[in-house]
Amino acid sequence: MRYLILITFLMYLGCKEKSEKESTYMNGPSKVELVQTDGSYSLLVDGEPYIIKGAGLEFGSIPELAEHGGNTFRTWRIENGQRSPIEVLDEADSLGIKVVMGIEVARERHGFDYNDTAAVRAQLEQIRNDVMAIKDHPALLMWGIGNELNLRATNPKVWDAVNEISLMLHEIDTFHLTTTSLAGINPELVADMKQRAPDLDLLSVQFYADVVNLPRYIDECNWTGAYMITEWGATGHWEVGTTAWGAPVENNSTQKARYYMERYQDAIAPEADQCIGSFVFLWGQKQERTPTWYGVYLEDGSETEAVDVMHKIWKGNWPANRSPSVDSVVLDNRGAFDNIYLQPGQMVEARAFISDPDNDEITYNWVVMYESTDLGDGGDFESTPPVLDGLVTENGHSSAEMKAPQMEGAYRLFMYAYDGNGHAAHANIPFFVKQ
Repeated sequence: MRYLILITFLMYLGCKEKSEKESTYMNGPSKVELVQTDGSYSLLVDGEPYIIKGAGLEFGSIPELAEHGGNTFRTWRIENGQRSPIEVLDEADSLGIKVVMGIEVARERHGFDYNDTAAVRAQLEQIRNDVMAIKDHPALLMWGIGNELNLRATNPKVWDAVNEISLMLHEIDTFHLTTTSLAGINPELVADMKQRAPDLDLLSVQFYADVVNLPRYIDECNWTGAYMITEWGATGHWEVGTTAWGAPVENNSTQKARYYMERYQDAIAPEADQCIGSFVFLWGQKQERTPTWYGVYLEDGSETEAVDVMHKIWKGNWPANRSPSVDSVVLDNRGAFDNIYLQPGQMVEARAFISDPDNDEITYNWVVMYESTDLGDGGDFESTPPVLDGLVTENGHSSAEMKAPQMEGAYRLFMYAYDGNGHAAHANIPFFVKQ
């Protein structure tokens, strides 16, 4: 009898848990449509016009995206290793946010062979299993099939596989659109897409500084369909000048913010007839060449000027309190492009010239790190170089004394300026220690 009671109780808990989870779907999936009227494309969600105000977000703050006026984010994969897709979608839905759910698709540059029909079929079936659990979630906007599958790829059969995935998705899910995100575009690539992946509802492209030329590229590729820009933002590390020893020179946070605004105004907003939305990269923080290059947040969660710009773009007004701005940062009276060579143990002065639009009191932190040598490709994981302690004296102020490391090699000095209200400015200067 006790066993029967226990079994009945466990069954009750299981049904209760299932009922609570299914309650998320009470409203059912949103019906998403792409419509064309007089040569212009627009997105409809449940019959209402929907303008994407998007960001790439995998581990960043969904509430802060909503607070700043964003209404959509994209992921790169269904399972991110930290939170289940249901948890991500549930939080998004609670905040009125839609999600372009990324689907991890194997890349040729990582060793996948698209001539291996068995492996391609196994991948398709795995994706089918993964999407079944979330395809009816009300926060879902569309499916992003793979990310930059064309990057350093030579086998066009990858687009056959993408088309098969799209066909499968449309078969089991009649409510949502499909796309794939490309690393740039050219006429040959677009011709391949048209021939081999016609089932996609639209294309998505990813550009950084070169986004200013995207309208011309779209014309040159004879792409007349709808598209999204699924990554744009900071100037890429491959698009900047380098030091004599090959270190890419990063824009400071104020330069980046200016570029964000200019690129949006020049290349994204005017193309609304075809471009149905864009996703700024990255709503969060990551290490890629440096810890500050691509994220609009710092690792400690501080917002940078790029967040202010996106707030202005999305909401039409500046936030009540804004981030500090960088005028310049120098090391030994030299800037980042000045090929600064130092001797081991040499003492030099660093100075930052910072202003704050709200006249907030600024505090500073100066950090010395090795130049990154664990270099990924196409956004692949990179480990963050270690911080070298004990090299900066008089820290916490706009000027500091730095002692050059003893070991020969490439380094960077990072400057962080905080306003005490959750905002920060940053800059870094590469230098080389030489005997």
